[in-house]
Parts: sequence; C-alpha cells; structure tokens
Amino acid sequence: MSTSTVARARAIRWWDHVTPAPKDPINSVTEAFLADPCPYKINLGVGAYRDDEGKPIVLQCVREAQAKIESSNFLESNSTAVSSKLVEESAKLVYGEDSDVIKEGRFAGVPALSGTGACHLFAELQRRLYPNSRIYLPDPTWSNHHNIWRDAHVAKKTFRYYHPDSKGLDFMALMDDVKNAPDGSFFLLHPCAHNPTGVDPSYEQWKEISSLFKVKNHFPFFDMAYQGFASGDLERDARAIRIFLEDGHLIGCAQSFAKNMGLYGHRVGCLSVLCDDKTQAVAIKSQLQQIARTMYGSPPIHGILLVSKILSDPDIKATWLKEVKVMATRVQRMRAALRDSLEKLGSSLDWQHITNQVGMFCFSGLTPDEVDRLAKEFHIYMTYDGRISMAGVTTKNVDYLANAIHEVTASDQDAKVLCNLRA
Repeated sequence: MSTSTVARARAIRWWDHVTPAPKDPINSVTEAFLADPCPYKINLGVGAYRDDEGKPIVLQCVREAQAKIESSNFLESNSTAVSSKLVEESAKLVYGEDSDVIKEGRFAGVPALSGTGACHLFAELQRRLYPNSRIYLPDPTWSNHHNIWRDAHVAKKTFRYYHPDSKGLDFMALMDDVKNAPDGSFFLLHPCAHNPTGVDPSYEQWKEISSLFKVKNHFPFFDMAYQGFASGDLERDARAIRIFLEDGHLIGCAQSFAKNMGLYGHRVGCLSVLCDDKTQAVAIKSQLQQIARTMYGSPPIHGILLVSKILSDPDIKATWLKEVKVMATRVQRMRAALRDSLEKLGSSLDWQHITNQVGMFCFSGLTPDEVDRLAKEFHIYMTYDGRISMAGVTTKNVDYLANAIHEVTASDQDAKVLCNLRA
C-alpha cells in the first residue's frame, strides 16, 4: 500500500457529516420557474420590481446618477465621506429632513449590505449588548428574519399579526401580545408594505401601538425594505416611524434600496440606531463598525455612490420620486385588474383583500395544495404560503392568472360543498 493511500485512509473525513441546508423558499420558486420550459410560465415569487412586460428595469434616476459618478476617484476603498453621505441622506429619508435627530446627530448609522445586512448587523449588536434578550417577530414575517436572528444566537418569539379569515390585521391579538411581552423587549416591525402579507396598521393603530410600546418600554426595530411601494409616497410610507419618533422612542431601522431604486444586485442599505445624545451615538457607531469589520469590512463602493448621488442631487431625487410613484401605481393597477378578473369569472370567494392589501405582495389565501396545482397545471410559481409578488403580474398575464386561480379554488370549493353535503 502506497504512502498516499495510507495517508488518505487515516485522514479525518472532515465533511462526511454535512447534509444539504434546507432550500430557501423564495429561491426555490425561482429555481422551479427557470427549470420549466413552458413559454407562458409566470414567476410570482421574486420580490423585485418588473415592468408591464415582466422585465427588470434600470430607473432613469440610476442612469443619471451613473453618468455623474463616472469620474469618481473613490474606487479604491469606501471613503468616510462617501459612507457619511449615504448614512445622512438615508436617515433623512426615514426620520425627516428637519428631524431633530438629524440636526443633533443623535443617531449611529453605517452602510450595510442591503436590508439583509442591516438586519444582521442589528441582530449581532443585540446579542452583543443584550445577550439574554430575545426578538419578537410578526407572524408571519419575511422568512429570512428567522434565519438572521437564529444565526446571531438571539432567542426568537412571534407575536400575532395576520388574521387568516379576514386576510387583514389581527390588531387586538397584536396588542395583547405586545402587552404580555416582558417589559423592555425587542420587537421587529414592518413600517409599510408588510412582507409577506401586504397588511399594514392604520395611522390610528400605529398611534396605539406606539403608545403601548412606550408603556412597556419595548424597543422597536423597523425593517424598511419597501419605502414608497405601499402608497407611492415615501413620506407617507415613513409615517409609522415618524409616529414612534414623535412619541420619544429610541428606534433601530434597517433600510434597503434594492427594491425602490431597482438596485437589487448592488446590495445597498443602511442601519441606523437612535440614541439619547451624541456620546451614545459615537459609542454605538463604533460597535457597529467593529461588527461590520469582522464580516465584510466595508460594502462595495459603486452602489453607495449611486444611492448617495440619487438622494443628494435635487434634480435626480425628483426623478426618483416620480419613478417610485409610477412603480407603485402599476402594482396598484395590477391588484385592481386581478380582483376584477376574478370577480368577473364568478368566483364565490371574496377577493377584496387583493386591493385592501398594499405594497409588493398579496397574501392570496391560496393553500399549499392550490399553489402546487398552479405550478403543475398552469406553470405559475409562488411560495407555498400563497404570497403573490404583484410585480410579476402584467397586463398580458393577469387574465390567465385569474383563470388559473379560479380553476384551482373553484374545484376546492366544490369539494368542500360535496363534503358538507355528505356529512
């Protein structure tokens, strides 16, 4: 036996115990869609904007910003000046141009790898500063929230949010869970365009939630991934955060520019944490920078330059605000068209929730079996919880989608009626 053969026999089999990780539910939808050769297949899983041809687009504001940063000298590293500009402009977007928080410098902010990276930074900060705390996540929430806080070794609990019968907010249950949580708990909130349900509290409900948080001394952490997509107005979509700000809360906020600027591949985001004073802000920022340093150092510079230019150049920002309105309006129009088509087909189900919900997603109420039938029989792909990305719905495919949904839900309703008659 050769020396190399003996060595291999004695070697530790380092990876034999490793099994494949569970597939991400959203990525799995895209994989199944891409593997389907059908020419009229529809992907309703992706959470990124598409135009009415179903194509990704480069916004005009991005093109204009690109032209202005082409001569930038900051391609070697992420300069402090560039990072500071991104953080400052991002903070203005959520807290307000004239906010005292901005004027007094009472916030710690760092660039992040989109919203995912911003959430992960905060989860690590929570574990570091409050090792015995837990995070309360809405039920349901974006699936990756669970992964992020799990991998940061922060304990998780859920609070009730969505009512499956009304397909709206379970406000009383939400308030009950907030009230019964231990004082000083961390809560993750979606300030607008809740993912996956598209269900947001009303202005009055946000006021009540903020008031109860104040009584309980809870810490609100907002994940702002879809600012502008709920109403088409970025100021309006920030009103939940502004309510908490007015009520004197300290706040954490993760921001992403993947969706509202169409920069998914650039991974540009920001994490900000409000503090009582500048001294606290300096300390928190140093902690965040240290955490980021061990993970990735600094984010890629090109996306940061693009976003900073869009937010700081008045003309380009004005273009962006108009484009956000156009994107949100198209999604709203597709909601109305889908509901109208289903109702014209004579569906016995109530589809009001399609237009009552807001933002990128519609929580359709479709069952996993119905979702499976849509994929197998009609080549329509979505996550098994029935979440429809309305950006994937177009003028050309909306009637086909409605017919398919009607087909799978009508047969299920017939089966239920038959079971009831037999009973």
